[in-house]
Amino acid sequence: MAGQIGRLGLAASAVSIFASIYIYFMHDGGNADLGIFVGLWAPTLILFSQEIDKIMED
Repeated sequence: MAGQIGRLGLAASAVSIFASIYIYFMHDGGNADLGIFVGLWAPTLILFSQEIDKIMED
């Protein structure tokens, strides 16, 4: 199970990045504020999943 949460977090952050690019340029003619907000979740998801992995190792 160790490492799977980290991989899931990495995948979720990649989805967040692609979703933010889509929203920024395409959604409702482009919504810059919402696109930036969604993109800011990428590092949070990575760091949060890494911390969960560390906790589960102990």
